[in-house]
Amino acid sequence: MIALQPFDPFDILIVSLLNPVAIAVAFYLGRDSNQWQKLIVAAFASACAGFLFLYVLIYFRIVIAKGFGAPTGVFVVQFLLGFVWAYIGYRMRPTKKPH
Repeated sequence: MIALQPFDPFDILIVSLLNPVAIAVAFYLGRDSNQWQKLIVAAFASACAGFLFLYVLIYFRIVIAKGFGAPTGVFVVQFLLGFVWAYIGYRMRPTKKPH
């Protein structure tokens, strides 16, 4: 029988909001995007990088995740927040002036 791990949606939101790797990757890739469609790719890349960073922290026991559960929820929330950070980076990208 499979036992589901309990999770707290508030904890998932806090972990996703405070992940510096996901924020940095999304903002940087959003800033380098020249089309809005690339923001989806930036959000996916930031969710992957943020989830990998969280996994490493849990593996080395820097973050204790007993009973945390819901890794899919963390990935989805980081994807959505990554899209927001990528959009902010996209709007703040430097404009190139014609010569």
